[in-house]
Amino acid sequence: MKKEHRVLTGITTTGVPHLGNLVGAVLPAIKASKLKNTASFLFLADYHSLIKNSDSELRHRSSFDIAACWLACGLDPKKVIFYRQSDIPHIFELAWILSCLASKGLLNRAHAYKSAVSGNEGSSDPDKGITMGLYSYPILMAADILMFKATHVPVGQDQVQHLEMTRDIAQRFNHKHGDIFVIPEAILEKNASVLPGLDGRKMSKSYNNFIPLFSSSDDLRRHVMKIKTDSLEPGVPKPIDCNLFEIFKAFASDDESTNFKQKLEKGISWGDAKEELFLLLDSHLSEPRKEYEKLIQDPANLNQELLLGAKRARELSVPFMSEVRSSLGIGKLD
Repeated sequence: MKKEHRVLTGITTTGVPHLGNLVGAVLPAIKASKLKNTASFLFLADYHSLIKNSDSELRHRSSFDIAACWLACGLDPKKVIFYRQSDIPHIFELAWILSCLASKGLLNRAHAYKSAVSGNEGSSDPDKGITMGLYSYPILMAADILMFKATHVPVGQDQVQHLEMTRDIAQRFNHKHGDIFVIPEAILEKNASVLPGLDGRKMSKSYNNFIPLFSSSDDLRRHVMKIKTDSLEPGVPKPIDCNLFEIFKAFASDDESTNFKQKLEKGISWGDAKEELFLLLDSHLSEPRKEYEKLIQDPANLNQELLLGAKRARELSVPFMSEVRSSLGIGKLD
């Protein structure tokens, strides 16, 4: 009998979902949930959002926005374990345990921390403004993954390092206390590592360069028309490595991508190219958009779905934490 895969992924609750979330996390997670011999765990990482977001109302609203997004895009909550991170308190206990094993040198190498230190260049305090939440973020991510014995984790290229850190911490624990944790592997989507934003950088709320997922058709067109391009005139061949084509490929079939590439090479105007991208995106998003609008009008039902998922998740987290505690010589959970 083929061994079951457990696939886990999540999105931080820091605002409305955008195209980058859809391509990099939501669609890969839904695709994985439909595979045979696969158990999927999908969660709203609301505690992770504390690092970047101080707006409690936004965090609360975003949980429902993201839940509605996943359900509108085809997630079947009966076939996955779909929950809020904050509804599983054992994750945070596990994070403390893992922090007692993770070396400071390992966390010093985290990209987010190094980037923050780099931003303080010239300051007398290289850690100015850097919280312990930001510094220890990889540990909480490791707890999310290891709690449910995930075998595979869909990640973008920018998250691969955190997955490697999770593996390192888990292996260190297993070496000291026995084979408790499953060592997870990364799943990298071929065309969805990092979707470019309006300015060419990674699409991110932090950069305010994102395209909202379920805004109106008119608003979607306005955002697409803002995508940064060069000043090449109509009739002049356009570069294939442009932002427009990168976004287009993430949603198009092979034939559609080939056709669009040929138009770029023949010198299609940037305005016409953006219009084609808009039409492609709008055709993909129109039906999910309608379902999203329906779901978001009933937050009580969304909350109930999340609570049911949390109940199923705790049926796994409680006995597993008893196993972890026992390996450490700490009393089991009731």
